[in-house]
Amino acid sequence: MASMIDGVDQRTQLVGQNRLELLLFTLDGKQRYGINVFKVKEAIPCPKLTRLPHSHPVVRGSAHIRGSAISIFDLSMGIGGKPVEDLSQSFVIITEYNRSIQGFLVSSIERIVNTTWTDILPPPKVAGTNTYMTAITNIDNELVEIIDVEKVMVEVIGSDEVVSSDLVDNFSSQNAAVRPHILVADDSSVARNQVKRAMAQIGIDTTITRNGKEALDQLKAWADEGIDVTKHIALLVSDIEMPEMDGYTLTSEVRKDPRIADIKVLLHSSMSGTFNTNMSKKVGADKFIAKFSPDELANTVQEFVTQWQQEQLSNE
Repeated sequence: MASMIDGVDQRTQLVGQNRLELLLFTLDGKQRYGINVFKVKEAIPCPKLTRLPHSHPVVRGSAHIRGSAISIFDLSMGIGGKPVEDLSQSFVIITEYNRSIQGFLVSSIERIVNTTWTDILPPPKVAGTNTYMTAITNIDNELVEIIDVEKVMVEVIGSDEVVSSDLVDNFSSQNAAVRPHILVADDSSVARNQVKRAMAQIGIDTTITRNGKEALDQLKAWADEGIDVTKHIALLVSDIEMPEMDGYTLTSEVRKDPRIADIKVLLHSSMSGTFNTNMSKKVGADKFIAKFSPDELANTVQEFVTQWQQEQLSNE
């Protein structure tokens, strides 16, 4: 099964072309789900699991895989479904999210499909705010759901969203004189709230969008209204993986429009690694950081904000 994704290094050319590959799998029932292959290290039959005392029920245990102990999350339970029952017939998808390695227990693994982010759509609004879907798509005339894995992980292991008090004191006082405003693009409701809360702590206002297309549309709408967008916002903070338009394509499109081309762009993604840093530079982003460290995000955003503030004061 691991051979299905052995070519992931050769597939990285898809990144930056608004394309991706999805690994399709099932949980409890026939509904198919997808996960971006770029986040998958390998997919294997479920190994022997060691139950961890006092662990969250969604954590089915720990497994030793390639010399490391990895926590295994029951993804079906994580989204409110029934637990995977027959471990001998199930599989584990080993992934890297938010600077950590973890496994997701699934019932079956099907295949990999090549698609485009334009065919990956936000979940319908009727799904509500508590949905575990971050996007949907159509494969072979069937609906495939893409799960907000970040939401599952935060609900199980928690999340540190508190910026250090010394940074809050320093940055909030600095931002009181010229209140900065940034634009945020992220398809995960958890990630959007994390960024918004971290920014609020240091005195930065945010406009939130759900994907690259919404962010680009907002930027162009401001420009169409005659707003000098480089004065209106100090920074664009964007996820990379997003329905309709990914962060790389968003950055490229921003650089093509002379009205918004000078906006500073920070790519902020759970897809960590050297490749993303290099790709970010290639498409014209100013910096890349991996999710999610509130202090690192605060420090990085403040660097751009300070530069923006100095420019605003010098232009007065």
